[in-house]
Order: sequence, then structure tokens, then C-alpha cells
Amino acid sequence: MAAGLSGAERLALWAYAGVMRALQPLLRRKLLRRGQQEPGYLVRMPERFGLYDGLPPDPGRIWVHAVSLGETRAAAILVDALRAVWPDMRLLLTHSTATGWAQGQSLLRPGDAQAWLPWDTPEATRRFLQHHQPRLGILMETEVWPALVQAFVQARVPLALANARLNDKSLRSGLRWSLLSGPAYRGLRLVLAQSPEDGRRLQQLGATVQAVLGNLKFDVQPQPDAQALAQVWRQQWHCQGAPCPVVMLASSREGEEALWLQALTAKADRLAAFQAAGVVWLLVPRHPQRFEDIHAGLMAQGLSVVRRSNWELGQPLPVRTDKVSVWLGDSLGEMPVYFQSADMALLGGSFMPLGGQNLIEAAAFGCPVIMGPHTFNFAEAAQNAEQAGAAARVSDMDGALDQVMVWLRQPQELAKVRQKGLDLVSQSRGAAQRYAQALAGLV
Repeated sequence: MAAGLSGAERLALWAYAGVMRALQPLLRRKLLRRGQQEPGYLVRMPERFGLYDGLPPDPGRIWVHAVSLGETRAAAILVDALRAVWPDMRLLLTHSTATGWAQGQSLLRPGDAQAWLPWDTPEATRRFLQHHQPRLGILMETEVWPALVQAFVQARVPLALANARLNDKSLRSGLRWSLLSGPAYRGLRLVLAQSPEDGRRLQQLGATVQAVLGNLKFDVQPQPDAQALAQVWRQQWHCQGAPCPVVMLASSREGEEALWLQALTAKADRLAAFQAAGVVWLLVPRHPQRFEDIHAGLMAQGLSVVRRSNWELGQPLPVRTDKVSVWLGDSLGEMPVYFQSADMALLGGSFMPLGGQNLIEAAAFGCPVIMGPHTFNFAEAAQNAEQAGAAARVSDMDGALDQVMVWLRQPQELAKVRQKGLDLVSQSRGAAQRYAQALAGLV
């Protein structure tokens, strides 16, 4: 164990290690089950346990850990900024989810490598470090693990937490398990927070927060290919010869599709108004393992459904006025295209007590957002967007559909909200360069 630990902390870390070792068989079974729906979970499974025999060692890389899809998108912005500081940088990119892995492949250049972060046991994390021997470790946003941090402390390799955030719920959990969270957060060499509120919460867990640098997501830039594809999609959605309004349910979580459909069909006059307007509903579920079940459920309700995976470009998508028209976004890596295709978006994860999603990306791509009451995972971003007039807050899904109709009937107001979102993002840019410069000081 590293120096600076109390006797109680040493005992807690020892017990934690025993529990994590005992849970490894359960992890293996979970990966096998997930792999039946998402084959990416079956790729190079030994790496999950710190066995990297198939990946040649190449010491001296900069290691970035982006646990899942959202963190990988933020990591993409940071990696570009780091390459500007270190033009010869070689990247080691790790993940914990198949969606993060798939998205991360686009960030790799010759000399880079991609791997799985191992299960958090002292043995696996030590083998990870011994095999890869990074110059610097960078954890994105929230992913702090006790055994991993101790391994870096013992190896005297600097470890940073970048774009760091911590909500009230996670703070309460961390304080409850302070004998584990304390050593983990104290062991970080550099902590760079998104907001002053995040910084204060991180400090309560023992982290030394060197700076508050903003949110990396504000530096996201529309890509020409994505813009062009979004324009093609919009040209294909036609009702009676004119472009259809497109309303997106973005990164929806389990149960929210049912909430949406129930609210949509509960009032006959509301449903008739949406159908008369020719609204196309663009549903983009957050987890790909749910695509098949959602598609089957929508079809069972008699909806007119077109899947992104089955649609051939160039084919018009006529909107049926006798059915609810749904376009199911069952693809990965195309969220920027979806946002640029939609006139507005309902924020997934915010209509059930799941904490919401980050709405900055939607604002950056000119997509006004309607969010439900549950945004505690991104409280500051949601509050700032609401105060700036760049997003609307409603109490439930029923209120969200009412707000959709308000904006459909008031296109000038919708345009104002869209511009306020773009202005909010523009005013907050520059975080990526600040993060890169701060991290460069560790090497």
C-alpha cells in the first residue's frame, strides 16, 4: 500500500481487494451474457483481467481512459488538443463498454493502441501498468477506482482526472465509503474540474482540485461529413412535398419510450395535431442491446417504423398520416448527425430518475432541448442552459409533448432558442486547450 494511508484505510483496501477478486467469475459471466447481444464485449476478454499477451508492450504512451460512449466523445476533443501540444504523442486508449470501444477506434493513429481497462484488483491493475508503462494516465470525468489509483501511486506514474464531475448522489456515496474514496481521490496527482460546484464536491472526497477549466464538450465542432449527411436525411423526410418537422427522443433509457408513446396517444386531439403536422419521431436509444426489443415493441403498437440500419440513402421516406411515423436510430457514432437532423430533442434519462444526459452536444449542433425533471448527473449544464434560454424544462413527458407543439406553432421562438444554445456554446469554448496545457505540466 502507498504511504499516507491510515490503518483503517489499509484494512478497507485489503477487504475491497478480496471482494473484487471474489467477484471476477461473476464479471466473466456478465461479459459472456452481454456479448450475446453486443459481440464487442467478447473481444480480447483476457484484458479485462490484466492479461495483455496479445498486445505488444510499447512503453511511453499517454494513457486516456474513457469508460463509455459519452466519455469517449469528450476524450476525442481532449486527444486532439493533446496532439497539438505533443505532435509525436502515442496514445493508449482504454474503455469499459463496447460502445466506448467502437467510438474510440476513430481516435487512433499509427503508433496508438486500444485496450480494455482491467477489473479493479491489485494484481490486474499492476499487470496493466507493468505491460503498458504509460508516461501519464488520464481518467475522464468520473472513473476513479481505488486499486487502480494505488497502483499508479506505487509506480510513481502521474495520474490525472480531467473534465472531472461529481454529482450530489455520488458525493453522498463517496462519503459513505470514505475509507475507499479518500485514498483514491487523494492519490490523484492532478484534478481538473468542470465547474466550481464539481470542484467543491471533489474536495470533500479528498481530491486536491488544482483548477476549474470548464466542460470539454463545449469545444465539440460540427464535422462537414456529419452536416452533409444530416442534410441528405432532411431532404428525404417529406410530407405532402414539404420537409417534415423532426422531433428526437435523444439517448432514451429503458422505460422512456413507453412514457413517450403513452403521452403521445393519451389525448386524441394531440395525436391528431402531430399527425396533421407530419411530425417524424426520431428515437435514438442509448444502449444498443435494446434496439431489437424497442423495434419489436414499436411495431407491436402499430407504428410506422423505419430503422436506420435498413434505410438506403436516396429513398424518400413518406410519412403516413394514419400512423405514428418513427425513425429508429439504431446506429453508433452518429449522434451529431441525429442532432443536426432534428428540429428539437427530448433529453433522454431526464424523464425517469436516471440523471439525464449532457445537453451541450445538442446545443452545439443547433438542436433545442426539452428536458424533464431529472438532470442531476449534469445539473450545472442543465441549469445554465435553462437560465440562458437555450433549453426548456418540463415536469413530465406530457409537458414535453405540449412544449413540442408550442415550438412547432411558434417557429420564431424555436429559432431564438436554437440561437441561444449556439451562443451559450460559443461563449464557453476553449476548455480543451486549457486542459491540454495543464496536463502537459505533468510530463
